[in-house]
Amino acid sequence: MRQLVRCRAAIAAGLLWALSAGGAHAGLFDDDEARKAILDLRARVQAVDDAAKARHAEGTQNTAQLLEQIRRSLFELNGQLEAQRAEIARLRGTQEQLAKDIAELQRRQKDLTQGLDERLRRLEPQQVSVDGREFQVEPEERRLYDESIALLKAGDFTKAGAQLAAFIRRYPGSGYGPSARYWLGNAQYGRRDYKEAIATFRAFVAELPEHPRAAEALLSVANCQTEMKDAKGARRSLDDLIRLYPASEAAAVARERIGSGKG
Repeated sequence: MRQLVRCRAAIAAGLLWALSAGGAHAGLFDDDEARKAILDLRARVQAVDDAAKARHAEGTQNTAQLLEQIRRSLFELNGQLEAQRAEIARLRGTQEQLAKDIAELQRRQKDLTQGLDERLRRLEPQQVSVDGREFQVEPEERRLYDESIALLKAGDFTKAGAQLAAFIRRYPGSGYGPSARYWLGNAQYGRRDYKEAIATFRAFVAELPEHPRAAEALLSVANCQTEMKDAKGARRSLDDLIRLYPASEAAAVARERIGSGKG
């Protein structure tokens, strides 16, 4: 634009000069030549003006195209940014889900480990103490024995006797065996099967004369004989008890019975 202004100023100056010169040298130029000069100057001015407008229009077009390219680039960049944000959000969500899955797997692993440890503990031999004797038993072995004793204490002598007999058959070498035979005799006594009870108690004493309950077993034999109205047999059993286990509590009971005439 500045160049256009300068061109116009120069042409205007030239035109003024031509007109002034025409007055001074009227003899040198006629009217036709003056008009021709003016038209020529106008044509130059118009040409310069048109060229300037063309350059301006071209510059405006180029600017518009540049702005359009910039807008498109910005739009594409914005789209890329949105896509990246969405991808980041997806990855963050995936990461959070993975963290939750890992935590859940760890929890399940812990539960499984604890459950496995518990099951293994149930299968491991356990140390028990019964009637002054310590030994190891299998978990199922202990459970069946405890159930049998619980039935006996509850007064269910029939079920207790059946379960104790089954226990002795299933675990013939069990550390519970002597105690199981003693309590089997008690279950038989409880259901008034006195003959079987006497046989069980006598076998118990014969096999385990040093057992802590041997003296009680002999007293139980005497009790069965008393229930069967076998006074002589009961007296012999009490005498054997006093002779074999004189310092036992059962022997003290036997002496009281004999002294009171009940033996």
